[in-house]
Amino acid sequence: MRQRITRFLWNGQSRRPRLPWRILGVILILLIISLGFSVALPFLQSSLAGLFGLLAPTSQATAAAGNLVFLASQAVIYLGTVYLAARFVDRRRLRDYGLHIDRGWVIDLLFGLVLGAALMTLIFLVQYVAGWIEITGTFRIVRSDFSFWPWFGWALLTMVGIGVTEELLLRGYLITNLAEGFTWFDRIGTRGAVLVALVGSSLVFGVSHLLNPNAGVASTAGIFFAAIMLGSAYILSGELAIPIGLHVTWNLFQGPVYGFPVSGLNFGLSVVAIDQAGPAAYTGGGFGPEAGLLGVIATVVGIGLILVWIRWREGQIRLDPSVVTPELRSMLDVD
Repeated sequence: MRQRITRFLWNGQSRRPRLPWRILGVILILLIISLGFSVALPFLQSSLAGLFGLLAPTSQATAAAGNLVFLASQAVIYLGTVYLAARFVDRRRLRDYGLHIDRGWVIDLLFGLVLGAALMTLIFLVQYVAGWIEITGTFRIVRSDFSFWPWFGWALLTMVGIGVTEELLLRGYLITNLAEGFTWFDRIGTRGAVLVALVGSSLVFGVSHLLNPNAGVASTAGIFFAAIMLGSAYILSGELAIPIGLHVTWNLFQGPVYGFPVSGLNFGLSVVAIDQAGPAAYTGGGFGPEAGLLGVIATVVGIGLILVWIRWREGQIRLDPSVVTPELRSMLDVD
């Protein structure tokens, strides 16, 4: 009985917990770190706001202090969670989740950045030509006592933080672990395991946005397809360069540039000020383009362009083997 329980919980070959317990482990780590920051965050924000107030006693400085603490806390929570899970649960280096940064990685990152901006620009232009968008001004900011460009910089930092942390956790960590875990089922096979991991992680991503403003069935489906696009880039390249770049500029151009809601959230500023009409089934309405048919079409176009890019860069289109056979390391070897 004891031996059965041990085999149920522990993989003796790789010397680490089995897949369900590794996933549970990262959830527990995330909850513990998040709980700690939820207790400390008000104190940190008030302390830094007081310091900023002495240096520059304005409402803008106080808000900047709050934003700085929030962004830093999110980075620590998510990056710290994946690092601890990698080192003490998965027995991997952080870079094993698609962060083998070199010249090629940077080139793919640039492609992802351009692709995200281009896809959202396409959505904007289609709506403008269809008469669903009226441009009412430029450099809009809700708070008249705030300067536009410093807050656009904060929005950019926020999008970078979201892009890096969500891709690392939901693509790099989750797809890698799910794909590797499902390869143990002979009937599924390697390709099937990766596809199951892609769909599973995309479902998690879609459901995780259900609490956002104006969310519903359409928005969850749209976020799911966006996750398929991001995950496809990861499983075909074995790196997070394209997904991170694509995620950052998709969000940045969606909200702070073109003035759409970003997954139901309004950032209170945009380079282009718009009034939007048109059928919500196409535009996404109050949730933003991801909940509309145009957003889904853009993700299909994005997947096609990713396939073309990877074929051009690597000479072939295949599932990258590092997704399902990542290098395992002993606890002492991990750094």
